[in-house]
Amino acid sequence: MKKIFMIIAMLLVLGIFVGCSADDVDSTTENTDTETEKTDSSEDTDSTDAEKEEVTLDFFQFKVEIADQLRAMLDEFESEYPHITVNLETVGGGADYGAALKAKFASGEKPDIFNNGGFNELDLWLEHLADLSDEQWVDNLLPIGKVPMTGEDGKLYGMPVNLEGYGFIYNKELFAEAGITEPPVTFTDLLAAAKKLEEAGITAFSAGYAEWWVIGQHLLNIPYAQQDDAVAFIEGLSEGSESFISNPKFEEFKKVIDMEIEFGNDNPLTTDYNTQVTQFASGQTAMLQQGNWTENMIYEVNPDIDMAFLPIPLNDDANADRLPVGVPNNWALHKNSENLEEAKLLLDWMVSSETGKRYMTEEFAFIPAFDNIEPSGLGALGESILEYSVEDKTIPWTWFRWPDGANQEFAAFIQEYVAGQIDYDQLLEKFQSTWDNLK
Repeated sequence: MKKIFMIIAMLLVLGIFVGCSADDVDSTTENTDTETEKTDSSEDTDSTDAEKEEVTLDFFQFKVEIADQLRAMLDEFESEYPHITVNLETVGGGADYGAALKAKFASGEKPDIFNNGGFNELDLWLEHLADLSDEQWVDNLLPIGKVPMTGEDGKLYGMPVNLEGYGFIYNKELFAEAGITEPPVTFTDLLAAAKKLEEAGITAFSAGYAEWWVIGQHLLNIPYAQQDDAVAFIEGLSEGSESFISNPKFEEFKKVIDMEIEFGNDNPLTTDYNTQVTQFASGQTAMLQQGNWTENMIYEVNPDIDMAFLPIPLNDDANADRLPVGVPNNWALHKNSENLEEAKLLLDWMVSSETGKRYMTEEFAFIPAFDNIEPSGLGALGESILEYSVEDKTIPWTWFRWPDGANQEFAAFIQEYVAGQIDYDQLLEKFQSTWDNLK
């Protein structure tokens, strides 16, 4: 991982010719012949442009935080390729993108470009995906970007959107106001910081427990990813050699939930994504369990905020000071699209053209997964992710390896626990039964 991110850090005007008049034919025969050839060539080019078939691409994606910037980028693509129109539809945030995508395919409205998370999700959608192994941008793709969408046949079926990380985003000014002088990176220190914030009249956490993906995916990833071998643990769950019950990391996970609820905002179970981020950005809370994808949203509310990442520690071990970093999702193409070549052209343009690269870093605030894109223009959160990555203080994103649909069931059980409807032992039992039923 360290080497990968070091790679990151280094990173028609046509003439119009007018033929000579008949009076000059004898004296300008050579020039007239040349002009005629150029005019014929120009007419051929104009004819070719005019003959290009109008194409419409359906682009269905889930990153709500870049919806406006993505639309602006696609407008610039359309200006360069006027025969191509791109219809952009965004479903995300509190909506279920996966269910919406399945509904589109079931109805016959199959988008040309859509998102796929890779790993198990790759297997689920493989029959619909175009092979992208021979695309030009593959030569510049970082190794970490290939893993999620490489099939068992060795072929590449998606282009990574970017690299992302998450944890507890914290407001440095509010921490200083509460007398917290050092960033807390262990559970004991984080709990002490939460108490100090409360004593200073500051709500510690902005807890968005209404969102299944915030708690049933990102937060719950921590005890999976903190296993000695996360992949082996997940395989063991499916084989029956591992269990949630009595697992030390999942036992410790209880403390994180309890702390966030005790020192968090009112009504966490009805706090959605937008409310969660806005609370933090406006200074109502000191910490936010989210990722660097919220950077633009936060800066829109508070351009001067001074912020960075903290880990989500389960304990006081040295390994607790790590951030989950990975490929959040990938662009995939429908292999039977009537406009597959134009869709491939768009993907390549997004990461090879100067316009596309500028949007990637300056407008989207993305950490690129390509060595030909300089990670410039990153904000505080992007820089914080890079610092952790360069120091090799990262843990994986594991939910793409979970059984399909498990994350939403896990989230519902966590909500039941927070609501006091079940105790923690029952929560772990429900995790286990869900895995056993869906594996």
